[in-house]
Amino acid sequence: MELIAYLSTGKGTWGHVSRMVQDGDFEKVYLITNDYGKENYTADAKTELIAVNSSQGLKELRDEIRTVLKEKVKGAEVVVNFVSGTGKEHMALMSALLKLGVGIRFMALTKDGVEEI
Repeated sequence: MELIAYLSTGKGTWGHVSRMVQDGDFEKVYLITNDYGKENYTADAKTELIAVNSSQGLKELRDEIRTVLKEKVKGAEVVVNFVSGTGKEHMALMSALLKLGVGIRFMALTKDGVEEI
């Protein structure tokens, strides 16, 4: 399954996302971020960083994410993690995924490892 997560603001959230990527059994990982994240996050071979402009309007952000993911997401459902990012970023990503028609499973890093929530 594919993991889609924001790599954005929030103290300690990059560490959570990194552990999700490392410990989870994902075929492909798409991390939506900004230019800073794209330049400063060290991605592994299965991880693709997608830089978007989060300062644009909500609908514009949703449309940008949808356009990018439409060409990338291969499965009928994806794993989503919302530990990093803002409410606006999460709404845009959720709306983009729903408009793509994919199923969504929420997963997070817990004391027992990567688990569906």
